[in-house]
Amino acid sequence: MELVLNEVKKTYEKFSLNCSMKVTPGQVTGLIGKNGSGKSTTFKAVLGLITIDSGEVLIDGKTPAQLREKDRQKIGVVLAKAGFSGYLRVKDIVPVLRAMYEKFDSDFFFAQCERLELSPDKYIKDFSTGMRAKLKLLVALSHDAELLVLDEPTSGLDILARNQILDLLREYMEKGNRSILVSSHISGDLEGLCDDLYMIDNGKIILHEETDVLLDSYGLLKVPKERFDAIDRTHLLKVKKENFGYLCLTDQKKFYLDRYPQLVVEKGNIDETILMMIQGENV
Repeated sequence: MELVLNEVKKTYEKFSLNCSMKVTPGQVTGLIGKNGSGKSTTFKAVLGLITIDSGEVLIDGKTPAQLREKDRQKIGVVLAKAGFSGYLRVKDIVPVLRAMYEKFDSDFFFAQCERLELSPDKYIKDFSTGMRAKLKLLVALSHDAELLVLDEPTSGLDILARNQILDLLREYMEKGNRSILVSSHISGDLEGLCDDLYMIDNGKIILHEETDVLLDSYGLLKVPKERFDAIDRTHLLKVKKENFGYLCLTDQKKFYLDRYPQLVVEKGNIDETILMMIQGENV
């Protein structure tokens, strides 16, 4: 399923969202940014949980209000602050899911419960944080959804639980033109999963890039004070003053490696790019 946000705007007393982005079938798209940057508001707009002021959200060409029941069944959702009652056992939610989703696959669900060590007879209130996260994702994966909308699905999990969830998502993407919109504050998860990344800050998209390009072509230059005025700034995105001189973010790392071999040029990563795009100054 294709998801498109065209100039979606939502204004609160102390926050405004102004967001455009696209999730293409067959792709995993990440939405990254610091806490309070607008990620959760964007997800709520996508799911029709809030009324937007202007712009449009389109899922396969339909607004959330226009989606029919069979359309909604094609969407799997994990929200950070949503879940099941702790006084239910895993097996108690299965009849509910069968009633909600025409294509709910109970055989797949129970097989994955065994794989993920989620006992069907155990009460959810006795689950660890990681077990609850795995259960929420498993529900989203068990009704043949074509689009997953995942808000911080790996938040608070240890490395083993995170890897299990990432494996499930990679397996999910192996079938057909499925798509995922996912947010996470753990950059390593997104680096190994997402095809492209949108960076949001103060409600606005400040960067959109393919993940491979970000990891291969972006870099950080460490420029001494006395050399800063002499370097070519054509391909610098942001600059930040440091004790040694200037830290510079570029999307053309090779350009500076070739032209200024004496400079320290470090490989970029998602965390450093976020910090520089938010804290750095325009060139």
